[in-house]
Order: sequence, then C-alpha cells, then structure tokens
Amino acid sequence: MTIKEAFTTLPQYILPHHALSKLMSKLTHCENKTWKNLFIRQIIRHYGVNMDEALEPDINAFKSFNHFFTRELNPDVRPLATERNAIASPADGVVSQAGNITNGKIFQAKGKSFTATDLLGGDAERAEPFNNGVFTTIYLSPKDYHRLHMPLTGTLREMVHIPGRLFSVNTATTNSVPGLFARNERVAAIFDTDAGPMALILVGAIFVSSIETVWHGVVTPPSITSVRRWLYQENAPVLKIGEEMGRFNMGSTIIVLFAKDQAQWNPDFTADKIVKLGEHIGNTLP
Repeated sequence: MTIKEAFTTLPQYILPHHALSKLMSKLTHCENKTWKNLFIRQIIRHYGVNMDEALEPDINAFKSFNHFFTRELNPDVRPLATERNAIASPADGVVSQAGNITNGKIFQAKGKSFTATDLLGGDAERAEPFNNGVFTTIYLSPKDYHRLHMPLTGTLREMVHIPGRLFSVNTATTNSVPGLFARNERVAAIFDTDAGPMALILVGAIFVSSIETVWHGVVTPPSITSVRRWLYQENAPVLKIGEEMGRFNMGSTIIVLFAKDQAQWNPDFTADKIVKLGEHIGNTLP
C-alpha cells in the first residue's frame, strides 16, 4: 500500500458507511431546484459528463440529482454488438480486471483476490458452476451512464442480496482493501443463458444510496444483517441482450461471471480499458 493509498483507504475502516450513504440518499433525492441544479452543474463540470448523449439534456427537467444521475441515453448513442455469439458490455465504465476464475478465486488487484463463493454470499453450491470460468469487473465513475444492461439474453433464476460494508471502489481502495468486492454490500442475479449460467453482481460502495433491478425495484436499502434470497421458477423474467436489468443510484461496480468453457473475452479486453454499453467485449463458445 502506498502512502497515498493509505491516506485514502485507512480512514474508511472507521467511517459509518451506511449512515453516510443514507445521508447522501436524502441529498440526491432532494427536489429543491436551486440545490439540485447546483449539484448537477458541479458534477457535469468536474467530471466532464457528456449531456449531448442524454435523452433529456436540459438539467431543469430532472426533478432531483438522482434523476439526473440515472438519466436515460439517446437510443442511438450505444449501438449493441451484433456479431455472432457476441457478449455485450453491461455498462459504460473502465475495466478493473478481466480474466479466469482460477480454483474458485477472482483476481482483485496487486496480489489480492477473493473467492466466487464469498462474492456470491457464501454458498459453495451457487458458486461451483463458475469455478475455472471467466470474470470481469467494470468500474462506473460519476461521469458514466448508471443503468446496467444484459450482456446476453437470459432467464432469471435467482437473486441474492448480501450484506456488507460500503468501502469506496476507486482504484486506491481496490488496490488496498483485501477482498473488497466480497466485503461490500451487493446484489447478485443469476441467469440461465445459452452459454450456461451467468452471474451479474452489482456491488455497492460508499455514497451509493441504493441498488435496484427492473424486475424487483429497489433492493437496497434497507440494509440487512443476513443474506436475502429470491428464487424465480414460474413466470421467471426473461431479459434480452442489451435490455436494462438494473441501476445504481450513485455509481459503483458490476462483476460478470461465466462458467468454464462457455465464454472468452476479446484479447484487448483488459484492465484499464474504457468500455461503452453494448460494446462487443467477448464471445460465447460453441
């Protein structure tokens, strides 16, 4: 851990993560026009948000900062991958890592890793299909589009809400906090696809006021102390490639898992690569 990383990370161990996120939720949902417009303008200016891509470019049209943050895009600005057997990027963001799940372990950064079992709520049976498969971790910064979409067409089998902390997921914290993504609160959705099981894990972070899915609505808050689980058998939702599946109310990270010998990433799909929603990032295997 560098000195800079230490100054960034160590104070987070004692911060009241959920209380701060609750406060942020109140601020971001405030409908005071002066406050929310000031907040929106500051974020646009500081992070370089491209409002030309937004379906609604007028900030006065947003009833709150969160309404702006989860804004829709113009439908033609993120073309969906059309290559045969293509896997589409589920989000705008930066690739934190992408690679193999080796003996159940997922690489985080700088010699740190965590297990698929821990990531998926401590259930070895749930994680077993992904052993020796592939994963990617994509970080969404404040300037990015914050809705998440399907990498492949899938039928929802299970959703799991897993309690945890809310460490930041920026580079400094990812490099420093062991098992970060398996420690933060998160929502995992398991789909059946033509390429076998696919897991989409929406990882919370400090100031992320909530995570929601299109089939359930807001999953968190409330904060929880034990794992919550939903099974989908009859009338299970079917979502097509490119369709919205969820969103972060404030930004964070999505992790995608595929089973062994079912998918591979493109050669250039590596750490630090900037990706756009719908972009061709890999292929399912015959």
